[in-house]
Amino acid sequence: MPQEEMLETGFEKDKLVIGIPKETSQNENRIALVPEAVHLLVENGHRVLLEEYAGAAAHFTNEQYAEAGAEIVATHDEVFTADYLIKIGPLTEDEIDKLNNNKVVFSSLFLPDRDKAYFEKLMAQKVKAVSYEYIQDKTGAFPVIKSMSEIIGNTAVLIAAEYLSHSSYGRGIMLGGFPGIKPTEMVIIGAGTVAEYAARTALGMGAFVKIFDNSIYKLRSIQNNLGNRVFTSILQPKVLMKAMKDADVVIAAKHSDAGVAPCFVSEDMIRQMRPGSVIVDVSIDQGGCFETSKATSHQQPVYQVHGITHYCVPNIASRVPHTASYSLSNFLTPLLLNISEAGGIDRFIKTDNAFSKGIYIYNGMMTNKYISDMFDISFRDLDLLMAAFR
Repeated sequence: MPQEEMLETGFEKDKLVIGIPKETSQNENRIALVPEAVHLLVENGHRVLLEEYAGAAAHFTNEQYAEAGAEIVATHDEVFTADYLIKIGPLTEDEIDKLNNNKVVFSSLFLPDRDKAYFEKLMAQKVKAVSYEYIQDKTGAFPVIKSMSEIIGNTAVLIAAEYLSHSSYGRGIMLGGFPGIKPTEMVIIGAGTVAEYAARTALGMGAFVKIFDNSIYKLRSIQNNLGNRVFTSILQPKVLMKAMKDADVVIAAKHSDAGVAPCFVSEDMIRQMRPGSVIVDVSIDQGGCFETSKATSHQQPVYQVHGITHYCVPNIASRVPHTASYSLSNFLTPLLLNISEAGGIDRFIKTDNAFSKGIYIYNGMMTNKYISDMFDISFRDLDLLMAAFR
């Protein structure tokens, strides 16, 4: 009698159709996938639809993408026929109208700018929505935020240096320290990745850096990472105020896992700073750490309150779009390949719990508890939803 043989069965590799639309916001210059990433995806059997000139603001040409194997299309509508839509900025209402069932959307969320109606409209389209801000890795860290934070920390100091030396917005001071000249003083609120890379750059330029955070663990960690015994303190209002009075630059780099940054600095504290000092509020993405903060744009990045220059552009990384695009693309490309190898996003979610943290809408159901509570939207547990998936 013939004997049955038990064979291991695997899932068939999923061929992805990826759409990269041109960003509609004037404040967004990045693109999610660079030409080299597109070439790798196409070589692995996937299709990439790119809206023409989508990479122009990041200094990538249509010709570079065409040579990499992308299919250049003329309109937004053509790109939105793809199964996987890879954006940088949040979907606009017009873009949500172009979606339909089973679409997968990767994008930023910028939660302080959203409202309940936005999520309800997106949920009505029965899509799977993934937010870069919530994707985790196996250590529980946020890899997209971390990679962007490294760039932002460095860039924030260069921005501060530019405006500190400005004839109208600054005090004609060069950021740094030189023999015989009092070094520039910089206060950094927060002790995460942005703060670390800002401190590295400032220290390298010769500035005197003071770092404040309400976590002793983070303060100890940043000292160890910097390899420098920089001034650190917990967020004591009196100590912070004294440091701000002497500071030439204050950088707010306090990230909140909840999505909304705490306000640490009152308008009265701003009033006591020296005129011509510069504030860079990196946390404006989450609402800002200063009472006087309000979101600006790359076209009009600064304003003054009580003689203090405020730089409050929500996505500072977009100021260096070529570099930032490579950083994001380096994360997304292997992720998309892994989704394909798993047999599609549904199977990948079941095998990668860290990635699943980035899913905030699954087939029209809200699966992020924080967003659910914030906007009073019915919540469904993603793990329970996936348990029913075959």
